[in-house]
Amino acid sequence: MKGTLYSICIAPERGQLKKEVKAARLIRDYGIENDGHAGPWGRQVTCLNRASVEKVNKEKNMNVGPGEFAENLLIDGIDLAAVGIGGRLQIGSDAILEVSQIGKEDHPSVVTRTLGVTLLPYEGLFCRVIAGGEIKKGDQVEVI
Repeated sequence: MKGTLYSICIAPERGQLKKEVKAARLIRDYGIENDGHAGPWGRQVTCLNRASVEKVNKEKNMNVGPGEFAENLLIDGIDLAAVGIGGRLQIGSDAILEVSQIGKEDHPSVVTRTLGVTLLPYEGLFCRVIAGGEIKKGDQVEVI
């Protein structure tokens, strides 16, 4: 399966909505440089399917943009639910993520309080960086 990296979003601290950047550096066993969720654990990078965001926007008559569901990477063209725990995504030529968790405990977050709806607890892929590298908006994403 192949898709496209639609957006990259980071926030300097946890508990903040993320802001879109054009490019970023993935650091092995750490996460995205300058992102508050980076660290030596299994949920270093969060991914969402762009189709899920578009569906919520249409159904709820919203206009939620990149990073507003607190995701780091918004990926277009891949059914992320089919990747599974242990699955790997290659982004661009060098970076590789491994899925460590799908979804998480839903608790009142800044996203839920702000938007009234959330996606990460149900559809989010939580990944660890197993090969670092530079990534940029528009890069190819491939399930490997």
